[in-house]
Amino acid sequence: MEIRTNVSLRAMNTFGMEVKAACLAEYSSAGDLRSLFPAGELRSDLPRPWYHIGGGSNLLFTKDFEGTVLHSSICFTSEPEPAGDGEVKVRVGAGVIWDDFVAWSCGRGLWGAENLSLIPGETGAAAVQNIGAYGVEVADIISKVECFEPVTGKQVSLPVSECGYGYRQSRFKGEWKGRYIVTSVTFLLSGNYSPRLDYGNVRSAVESVTAGATLTPGVIRDAIISIRNSKLPDPAMVGSAGSFFKNPFVSEDVFRHVSQVAREEGLGDVPHFTSQDGNIKIPAAWLLEKCGWKGAVMGNAGVWGKQPLVLVNATGKATPQEILALEEAMVRSVRERFSIRLEPEVEHI
Repeated sequence: MEIRTNVSLRAMNTFGMEVKAACLAEYSSAGDLRSLFPAGELRSDLPRPWYHIGGGSNLLFTKDFEGTVLHSSICFTSEPEPAGDGEVKVRVGAGVIWDDFVAWSCGRGLWGAENLSLIPGETGAAAVQNIGAYGVEVADIISKVECFEPVTGKQVSLPVSECGYGYRQSRFKGEWKGRYIVTSVTFLLSGNYSPRLDYGNVRSAVESVTAGATLTPGVIRDAIISIRNSKLPDPAMVGSAGSFFKNPFVSEDVFRHVSQVAREEGLGDVPHFTSQDGNIKIPAAWLLEKCGWKGAVMGNAGVWGKQPLVLVNATGKATPQEILALEEAMVRSVRERFSIRLEPEVEHI
């Protein structure tokens, strides 16, 4: 375990915000965690509060953090364990880079994670955030989540059914926030042929790279990577936190209002999807594009020219205040035009 003080977090958040933590503790085992929380609370010699981060890919530090930032270096991937009917279980340390695990599973010919290729971040955070893309959520392939509980000092194993997964949501982000620290995740993958192509342009992208070849998880992965690279910036080159806003779910009345605005202003049909509870999902990207945000710049902050959901550190010198000002302006414009209030997917610290 390594504990450092007055540490720059610039390399630990994909937005590239130049902020500092009073203390950074990087641990590599559940035993390390027990030593950090010896009596149910953070060690008395470490500054409080404490906050746990993964790859820093879904958060915005709004200022220096005056407490202790925790980060996992628990990095392992178990050999597949047969689970019957062609399925296998694979246990993965929380500190493993998510896309490294996806590449590993595709290389083994295992189906399930391929549509989630190239999503930045670490495996533990993926389970907390319930990352999703191209018709798949990580909850679809999770079997259980193992966690350390600081208050009791115990390891607990939580089946996926107890984690309260929903769209970009879990109990780890809700009532369990701060209660558990994820140490590993067990995934249920399949050796059976099971491509998922019926979302957006996945099928056409796959066809463009296969040229009639047999579909494999690796082929799907290549197609997903090509889609993401065509739309999203590489965080290593341009600071961002991926999709900044959640897609809003609205009532039929609000959807009718948006459709009326679209007709009156010649914006075309409103893309939408009706959920099982009757609410209607409208792509936040469509709302933002129609408000003219694609490629916009405010000071050192901007909006990616190929995807208006993505806010970027346009010059590499953006401050948290500039990102927040851009966010506020985007939210205000959508609310004033369409009567919808966008909510950030990115967590603000």
